[in-house]
Amino acid sequence: MMSEIKSPWPGPKGLIPVTSGKADDANVYNRAYLDSIHVEMRVIDAVLPDLGCEIFGEKFSSPIMMPAFSHLNKVGKDGKKPMVQYAEAALELNALNWVGMEPNDEYAEIAAVGAKTVRIIKPFMNHDKILDEIKFAEEHGAIAVGIDIDHVPGTDGKYDVVDGFPLGPVMQEELEKYVAATELPFVAKGVLSVQDAVKAKDAGCKAIIVSHHHGRIPFGIAPAQILPRIKETLEGSGVLVFADCSIDTGYDAYKLLALGADAVAVGRGILGPLLKDGREGVTKKVIEMNQQLSELMMYTGIKDACSFDKSVLYI
Repeated sequence: MMSEIKSPWPGPKGLIPVTSGKADDANVYNRAYLDSIHVEMRVIDAVLPDLGCEIFGEKFSSPIMMPAFSHLNKVGKDGKKPMVQYAEAALELNALNWVGMEPNDEYAEIAAVGAKTVRIIKPFMNHDKILDEIKFAEEHGAIAVGIDIDHVPGTDGKYDVVDGFPLGPVMQEELEKYVAATELPFVAKGVLSVQDAVKAKDAGCKAIIVSHHHGRIPFGIAPAQILPRIKETLEGSGVLVFADCSIDTGYDAYKLLALGADAVAVGRGILGPLLKDGREGVTKKVIEMNQQLSELMMYTGIKDACSFDKSVLYI
């Protein structure tokens, strides 16, 4: 049996050990690492920041993006599917929308909302299925496509199977073929090492997402911990570096942006509001996160989304 670990991080009444999960749960370590990062104040000459940013040639209101959710297709109280509802929130917020594993017909419903969307595809053993979904995304207005490079093994130690579809290895030569199969920017999602970041760059990917995919890898390193090394390695390459995992507040987003992320995706942070209140819940949550991001940017003298400075951080 895996031992439980206790978090020594400050609680609302001081340093209170809190049992927080199994030692192999990457989410526990990730949360603790994020909470260990603190910031200094640089308020003289600080001004109201501009959160606007550009991704894949499109302008967005904030570097906080929607996540690559999937399988949320049970119709809610308002008669709409959650996958459609958070796409509607993305459109309202002018945020970049991401979509995970969805069959083409479900993806078409999401794309019809009109939000600028990136489609992330599983590493299917059937490579023709990957190419078909890339083409379908192109035909339905996606601004980029990509693949979950980390969703290969299952918990049985073999290749995973999702919804009856066998998944397979992501070989660099195959990744190069997927990149070459589209004129859209290609994204490698689930990068958690400098080695994979470099291989993705060499394969022609225009962006990566630094992520442990909500703890897929046991004892996974925190994205915030490896992010600076990846960013430094890819500096000047033109490859955009995104990050996700455990981003629940605008303060979490700030830390990853300061560490080098060009933008961040918030997942579980909006899942509860999405399932409870649909589009309105997501919109309210992301607006709150943008307010928190702006607040901390003012406290640290960051004027816009292109000016983050990791020297303000203490880890």
